Amino acid sequence: RNNSLYSFIIAIDFGTSYSGYVFNITPSHEEPDPQLKMWGKEVGLQTPKTPTCILFDESEEFVAFGYEAIESYNNIGGEDAKRHYFFQNFKMALYGTELRRDMKIQAANGKEMEALKVFTEALRFLKDDALKTINSNAAGMVFLASDFTWVLTVPAIWDQSAKQFMREAATLAGIVEEGSEERLVIALEPEAASIWCKKLPADGFISEKHNGTPLDQRQGSQYIVVDCGGGTIDITVHEVLEGGALKELHKASGNNLGGQTVDRKFKEFLREIFTDGVWDEYEDNYPREVQKLMYDFTCLSQVKMFKKFFESVEGASWNNGSIKISKEKMRYFFEESLQGITKNLGEILKREYSIEYILLVGGLANSQILHQYIIDQFGGTCTILCPFRAQEAIMRGAVEFGRNPFWVASRKSPYTYGVALCEPFDELKHKPENKFMVGKEEWCCDRFMTLVKAGEDVRWDETREHIHRPVDKYQTLMAMRFYCTERIFPKYVDDLGVEEVGSFHVPMPDISGGRERKVKLEIRFGSTEITATATDMTSGSKGSIKFDFIKTNDPKTDNPRSVEPSLYYTTDGKTLPE
Repeated sequence: RNNSLYSFIIAIDFGTSYSGYVFNITPSHEEPDPQLKMWGKEVGLQTPKTPTCILFDESEEFVAFGYEAIESYNNIGGEDAKRHYFFQNFKMALYGTELRRDMKIQAANGKEMEALKVFTEALRFLKDDALKTINSNAAGMVFLASDFTWVLTVPAIWDQSAKQFMREAATLAGIVEEGSEERLVIALEPEAASIWCKKLPADGFISEKHNGTPLDQRQGSQYIVVDCGGGTIDITVHEVLEGGALKELHKASGNNLGGQTVDRKFKEFLREIFTDGVWDEYEDNYPREVQKLMYDFTCLSQVKMFKKFFESVEGASWNNGSIKISKEKMRYFFEESLQGITKNLGEILKREYSIEYILLVGGLANSQILHQYIIDQFGGTCTILCPFRAQEAIMRGAVEFGRNPFWVASRKSPYTYGVALCEPFDELKHKPENKFMVGKEEWCCDRFMTLVKAGEDVRWDETREHIHRPVDKYQTLMAMRFYCTERIFPKYVDDLGVEEVGSFHVPMPDISGGRERKVKLEIRFGSTEITATATDMTSGSKGSIKFDFIKTNDPKTDNPRSVEPSLYYTTDGKTLPE
């Protein structure tokens, strides 16, 4: 099979609440025909995603994922269940925390397991299930993981360490092998949704229609994508370029007030109804019913309960074996989430953009309450669009992104990236403690030389080049050290808020050129991973690195001054701005 003629893609949408995948096995010259796996047959459901729940036995061996994990866990019951590890909503463990590879997360019974293992086994299950589904319909062909380009979706508002954590888990899960990592594409969730929605015809959207031509045929059109997921609200702003590619206008923003916030309010409300610990007892003894009830709440179906608890509760009543919840009470469950969205959207709309549309995607976008609220708040200034099957937009767009990563032509850099540099010491502008001597010359070390600024546009395939020269004419190695920060103009690499993200040595064996020798540094920023390569122009020897955003407990890397001054370098003849 000649894989270059085919466009074999599997896109995994690994969500906080629900996960699923879409695959495409059409020849690359044909229109893609993304196939979606449906879940839940064993529990009498037919849904495009399955709950992101995973069960391990007492010796930390994988048992089940999704609806099956919930069923198995609920069937075990009693003491035996307490020995198992059941995880749900665990994706949120990667949001807003300082990640380490050995970090642990808590199962439902309070026992802990290594997060990397939990994520790896969840991805391994989705990988194996996808290959099984494809091979059962492949008319005798046998597909392997290595035949595919894999796309894994992550929230745009996650920091680089969380995105890297997912990439490492996917590699451990056997999705890609060491050395062929480029076959795993990390897609940002709202971007994937945007790629899918921009080509939809007018009747691809619920309620409000846009007028006629799809968005990708309207050069200059600007719109906001709001991905309302279970864990995060993820917002990105795009402009359509000629040919339909997208330019990011505003760096990803959002918060952790997704659908789970609504579920949590509903549970608090039930706890309020069933006083004296009745609800807690119900949760402990009838986990299956609670799961069903929460699923029904998500679908806003009716729930059978007990009448006497409802006499003193405002906003709910008992009606023929069902709880009837008033519209006001439902709005209250959504309030925190809705206010979070309003705040983020308000900040973007204050800027000098000319936004025409707000696109709502993700599982929570199906909610009538959310929909109406956004129309009430922003319908006067923008057209509010929501695609049919909003929950699938991310997976379907991720397949497109896997085929053509250039659909997102440029992004805003979320951080300022730089390299540690030396320059001739000037006592009027440099910190005295950074002074060191080379022969009789005074130099200043650890200056931050900016490679790209936070908020700067970076093309999807952009490589930047810089030339460096050794500080010492006898130098046989150059130590490249890279840093990132949210600040725009850091001066030194040990300023507050500046973190090291990688370092490597470039051998410079031929010293005959002295200080005039040149090392060319190339950094590729555009893709979802950042890589740097440096080449000694005299000998051709190279060093390279992928930036590492996950913390290590290594005291060496925590002290920038642990590098020998004899390995320092300077720029090719320019001093840095003060």
